[in-house]
Amino acid sequence: MPEPVKKAEALAEAPAEAPAESAAEPQPAPAPEQTPAPPPAETPTVDQTAAPPPDAPPAEDGQPPDTRQDLTGLFTERPQSGEVTVGGNITFVAKVNAESLLKKPTIKWFKGKWMDLASKSGKHLQLKETYDRNSKVYTFEMQVIAAKANFAGGYRCEVSSRDKFDSCNFELTVHGELDRNIFVFHSVSSSEPDVDVWDILSAAPASEYQKIAFQYGITDLRGMLKRLKKMKKEEKKSEAFLKKLDPAYQVTKGHKIKLAIEVANPDVDVKWLKNGQEIHPTGRYIFESVGNMRYLTINHCSLSDDAAYSCVVGEEKCTTELFVKEPPIQIVKNLEDQMVMKGERVELECEVSEEGANVKWEKDGVELTRDESFKYRFKKDGCKHVLIINEATKEDCGHYKVKTNGGESVAELLVQGELKAKDQAVFKCEVSDENVRGTWYKNGVEVKSDTRINITHIGRIHKLTIDEVKPEDEGDYTFVPDGHAFNLSAKLNFLDPPKIHLDCMGRTAESTIVVVAGNKLRLDVPITGDPAPTVIWTKGEKVVTEGDGRVHVETTKGHCVFTIEGAERQDEGVYSVVVRNPAGEDTADINVKVVDVPDPPLAVRVVSVGEESCIVQWDPPLYDGGQPIIGYVLERKKKKSYRWMRLNFDPYPETTYEAKRMIEGVAYEMRVYAVNGIGMSRHSLSSHPFVPVAPTSEPIGLCVDDISDTCISLKWRRPERIGSAELEGYGVEYCKEGSKSDEWLPATEGLTDRTALTIRGLTTGDKLQFRVRAHNMAGPSAPATLAQPVTIREIMQRPKIWLPRNLRQTLIRKVGDTVNLVIPFQGKPRPQVTWSKEGEPLKPPFASVRNSEVDTILFIRKTDRQHSGKYDLQVQIENVEDTASVMLQVVDLPGPPEALKIMDVWGFNVALEWKPPKDNGNCEISGYTIQKADKKTMEWFTVYEQYRRTNCVVSDLIMGNEYVFRVYAINLVGLSQDPCNTKDSAYIQKTGIAYKPPSHKDHDFSEAPKFTHPLVNRSVIAGYNATLSCSVRGIPKPKVTWYKNKMDISNEAKYRMLSKQGVLTLEIRKPCLFDGGVYTCKAVNASGEDIVECKLEVRRKYPIPPNGQKNLSLQF
Repeated sequence: MPEPVKKAEALAEAPAEAPAESAAEPQPAPAPEQTPAPPPAETPTVDQTAAPPPDAPPAEDGQPPDTRQDLTGLFTERPQSGEVTVGGNITFVAKVNAESLLKKPTIKWFKGKWMDLASKSGKHLQLKETYDRNSKVYTFEMQVIAAKANFAGGYRCEVSSRDKFDSCNFELTVHGELDRNIFVFHSVSSSEPDVDVWDILSAAPASEYQKIAFQYGITDLRGMLKRLKKMKKEEKKSEAFLKKLDPAYQVTKGHKIKLAIEVANPDVDVKWLKNGQEIHPTGRYIFESVGNMRYLTINHCSLSDDAAYSCVVGEEKCTTELFVKEPPIQIVKNLEDQMVMKGERVELECEVSEEGANVKWEKDGVELTRDESFKYRFKKDGCKHVLIINEATKEDCGHYKVKTNGGESVAELLVQGELKAKDQAVFKCEVSDENVRGTWYKNGVEVKSDTRINITHIGRIHKLTIDEVKPEDEGDYTFVPDGHAFNLSAKLNFLDPPKIHLDCMGRTAESTIVVVAGNKLRLDVPITGDPAPTVIWTKGEKVVTEGDGRVHVETTKGHCVFTIEGAERQDEGVYSVVVRNPAGEDTADINVKVVDVPDPPLAVRVVSVGEESCIVQWDPPLYDGGQPIIGYVLERKKKKSYRWMRLNFDPYPETTYEAKRMIEGVAYEMRVYAVNGIGMSRHSLSSHPFVPVAPTSEPIGLCVDDISDTCISLKWRRPERIGSAELEGYGVEYCKEGSKSDEWLPATEGLTDRTALTIRGLTTGDKLQFRVRAHNMAGPSAPATLAQPVTIREIMQRPKIWLPRNLRQTLIRKVGDTVNLVIPFQGKPRPQVTWSKEGEPLKPPFASVRNSEVDTILFIRKTDRQHSGKYDLQVQIENVEDTASVMLQVVDLPGPPEALKIMDVWGFNVALEWKPPKDNGNCEISGYTIQKADKKTMEWFTVYEQYRRTNCVVSDLIMGNEYVFRVYAINLVGLSQDPCNTKDSAYIQKTGIAYKPPSHKDHDFSEAPKFTHPLVNRSVIAGYNATLSCSVRGIPKPKVTWYKNKMDISNEAKYRMLSKQGVLTLEIRKPCLFDGGVYTCKAVNASGEDIVECKLEVRRKYPIPPNGQKNLSLQF
């Protein structure tokens, strides 16, 4: 260890350098040649109030500055100051890491201290935010578009999340021209000359604006610039004012000012306004009216009087700006020189003339700011301003200066070293003359030489040496030269090794400190040591500092306090406290456990639903908060609602819960909270929406549709009750007779949406039971089961042809039509099907036949006359057969009539006669069409249509014209293609040639009604339309009436009566069993009446089999 030496010169210096152990200070001093960069002009410190934004209201008296500091360090990237020209764009970016945040951070952008920019978004300002899910980083952007000159100034970005907060200040500089004409103020009530602030500002960079404002007492620089810029308007001649207010006035704080105007009308009343609000006369505001002059006097001006003032006369107004200038701040109490020991607390204190004044601190000409280690602290208490250095080091020696805009004060700080026990202390001083003698004193008592204390004088050097320093040697040592009025002093301190006094230390359960997350963690550790030891807190290998804002480390006499505001999960671990001083060090470990509410439960799912209930399951949280899980709390809500309803108030210990009392058909969501001894977690993610529904009723009508040696066909009908959920399908299962009830095997993979199913691949001879269940969201319904097991084997069934009703009558088709006859049949095993026509088998060129297990199809693509005839169908199984016949009639247009002759001509009439055509088109001729034509024009006109006889008389012919005639034959298909024309013509003679017809007696054609075709008894099936037909003749046409069981049914809607060409038809629509009976048709005319009747039997659609007889036949 080097020998410490103390050299006394003009002033006593500290002892020599401390031992090597003391070099490991936690806060090394910066190199002397490094000059700290000045802070941004807009960054407020503890003793410096930031200027308000340009468009912010002026600060009121006593408004505290915004001294909020970064608390948590949420920013991963802070917005940086920038520069832009007028009209340009600039973007400021801030990034926040949300990995450790419980909720989305909230961002706010401010201009100055007050203006929230969220409401200013628009054409020139846009705020954006993005989120990167991979890195979990939020990016916030503030874009300034088409910047203007008044956008320049200080901005602040604040981010907060729950109990965490962070902020950052930055500057925007807008380059452009300023108007210098309005920066000359009229100084009122002051002896100082007018100051042109523009000349000063224009010659200085933007970074010096705050300094200039500080020097000249300008409290609202940007507000002044903005308001004065708005006032620059073109002067207009006023009719009400002879002399207006000047654009701006300036007054010193505490003085008075008089504003004067001259009006044109001496009798007019004026109003004075302050920031748009009318001013009323008070003790401070005095109104005067002298002739045409009007005065406003403001006494004892304060910062609140810094505003825009207006004088209103009628509709005209003149406005001025009043700026209140603070008087120079004087230093009332100067700083004092101090000499302290290394590691002691230093407080340099001064007092100024005004409360809340701004001051600046400098060390050796370099401005002091808050560095990262908070080495310097600035305290403001009324008029007092204090610079605090917590632990002084050798590097803190120097000259400290405090400056105001009205003065400055300087003091010197000296830091001395210390000694350990068993060291040698040497005090040495040099005088100007070697003949000068002197005396050494300790605390005012003269020091005498002994075995440990040695006093020597060699030349001009006087030395005091103390060997093996002891605690009692501590004190102030002074050398007093003989015959001189000054002395030199130095202090000797004795070091005591540091010691940590804790009852329990280590990592055992008994020594663990438990703290609830969010609460304050305070570790108060008693320590001793002289000098006061330096305290370092570490967690693992990392030194814990106050960088994140939540951590505070404080050392007082006898204690070191470690505090974490709002403890979090990552704060858990072993903390080590190390205390050091030049005499040694001591270490202790403290185990800290942070308990918290648990994480939310995971994977909330609904495993089943009922008519008004559901079963919910979830997984326990990954982190239980350091305390065992007590239980869970569940909530539910309707999907379209925002209101959650709690289902249980006591913690539920299981992870499966049955929720009841829900509404069927309404969609719900569920979420779960975990509860431990600390509290309740955040809610889990909501489950997928679900709908409480009940299973459907069982399918109905399950029966065997078909069966063979290896397969079976089942069919059933939909359930009677489906419910609010859609039917998803049917599940078909089977099991062998005698097996256990739970050995049901699925017949198909998944569900089928049809109501019929064929199950293949079964074993012949097995006796199986089948069941069908309907499925919906709630699950399967009750099963529908066959009444008894079914044996898998082929069943013999007689062949039977089910001839459709429309084929039991003659089938009429036109030439060229398509014929497609589908005729079902039954029979097991599969029968042999044969088609023939008039005894000859059908061949493919003539007609096509296609057969299946249950029906046969006869197909003729294009019919011809030769396809007419009788078709026989034979279905045969071994020697058992069944037959059926189908009559097909293919019809065509008829040929022309034959032998059309003019039989007689008389008057205006012509008698015609002809013969039927040779070819009737394979159907009955239904009538004829007779046409006439004048030989001059040969235009044909129809005389008769649907004329049934083969002779006629054409009347109403024109005299003098010659006519020819033709006749067309008509059948079911239509008119014949060619007519039959008369060979001769008929000439109608002119007047004068009278024709005397032969006289004859008129014949009586009247005839009593007579049925030419009676009604026939019929037997019909219920549900199919039935008709009763007969024909009648009589002249004149008889009136027809229908009766059922002698009751008139003419007005019944169920019946329809038709009459065509003497053929009478009664159509009964879908008769039922009650429509059977005796039907009567009665025809009446003037000559008489006739009656015909028949019986109608209506049979059931499905016959009822005899009792005890099982019918396994297929029904079609």
